[in-house]
Amino acid sequence: MAESSSNTAKSKVKYSKETYTFWYESMLLMRRFEEKAGQLYGQQKIRGFCHLYIGQEACASGAISALEKEDKWITAYRDHAHPLGLGTDPGAVMAELYGKVTGTTKGKGGSMHIFDKSVNFIGGHGIVGAQVPMGLGIGFAEKYQGTKNLCICYMGDGAVRQGAVHEAFNLAMLYKTPVIFVIENNGYAMGTAVKRSSNVEDLSTLGESYDMPSFAVDAMNVEAVHEAVAEAAERARSGNGPTLLEFRTYRYKGHSMSDPQKYRTREEVEEYKGKDPIEQVKKTIIENQILSDDEIDEINKKVKKQVEDAVKFAEESDWPNGQDAFKDVYMQEDYPFVME
Repeated sequence: MAESSSNTAKSKVKYSKETYTFWYESMLLMRRFEEKAGQLYGQQKIRGFCHLYIGQEACASGAISALEKEDKWITAYRDHAHPLGLGTDPGAVMAELYGKVTGTTKGKGGSMHIFDKSVNFIGGHGIVGAQVPMGLGIGFAEKYQGTKNLCICYMGDGAVRQGAVHEAFNLAMLYKTPVIFVIENNGYAMGTAVKRSSNVEDLSTLGESYDMPSFAVDAMNVEAVHEAVAEAAERARSGNGPTLLEFRTYRYKGHSMSDPQKYRTREEVEEYKGKDPIEQVKKTIIENQILSDDEIDEINKKVKKQVEDAVKFAEESDWPNGQDAFKDVYMQEDYPFVME
């Protein structure tokens, strides 16, 4: 997918038709899925916490195209988009948001704890920064087992204040662990701007204390994300250890569905929408005639139907029964205690 196309030598594009098609389609699915999730949340079909990825799609899509199927993924609680891009059934993700038994974690995890072993997505995690030492451990396991696989570990800009994150950075460099640490810096930790919580605003420099290769990436541009991740992956697979990437991105919606967003202006949001990652890749596709108008229209229809089908699947799925609460707690199938 990531190889340059020999058929585009006369154009300005770097990658194949397949790659640009994947980027556009996967990011559009993420966007339309999240828009629908926000709408359903307003209708109280989805409850609890819900953190949307709208605006940040290139952070996931560009990395997916740069990595291999056997690589492992772990992230925080803004976690719907990554599994969708990796190939998880949108119906299973939507059913999990509904709390239905057909969800990715049988309705037990909800929005913040999507998990799909079949695509090596080791989950979204609700405790801020907790997934970072876990990502380190996953990468260490791959090295211990002698594979060429790596773990890409996402965190928010607020998570870098956690001590466990820095402990993980230190150990990752000490053991040259095949991990790509990604800071999805969307400018705000909940409602707190980076400059209000840190003397260091250039978060890409945080790896320098550990001699970790560290880079800032324009993560509104899917090509830039792909290139940065591909380079970091090559470093990890060659035995040279981790990389820290600061993905400079932006979320158009609030931190969660309950966020009134009083900490930023409408003008700021509109400015970032002018750099929209989906519109950027669509512009490249159109200007270089990578896809015809009819092909783009077919993708739009396909994605719309995928989201509609996902909602229908979730609506028609069953709720878990009371006994299900005692399953999957331990390794054995059923917990010994049975509630009458």
